Amino acid sequence: MVEIKVKTRKWGNSIGIIIPKEVVKKEKIKPRQEVSILLIKNSSALKKTFGTMKDKIKEPTQRIMDEIDRELYGS
Repeated sequence: MVEIKVKTRKWGNSIGIIIPKEVVKKEKIKPRQEVSILLIKNSSALKKTFGTMKDKIKEPTQRIMDEIDRELYGS
């Protein structure tokens, strides 16, 4: 498995990606061969998700940690 970063390009009515020649050679990818791609869009989705969680957490972090300690260690 290889991880690469590529930019999308307009290809007719679709969006395409170009696999670099070095990766094609290393992975021995042939034309019309089926490959699986794990697609992760680079965005601030995680930042947005965790940013919204701030409003939902009403308790201070230390109080939550103390509660976890009590449940785990009974102290």
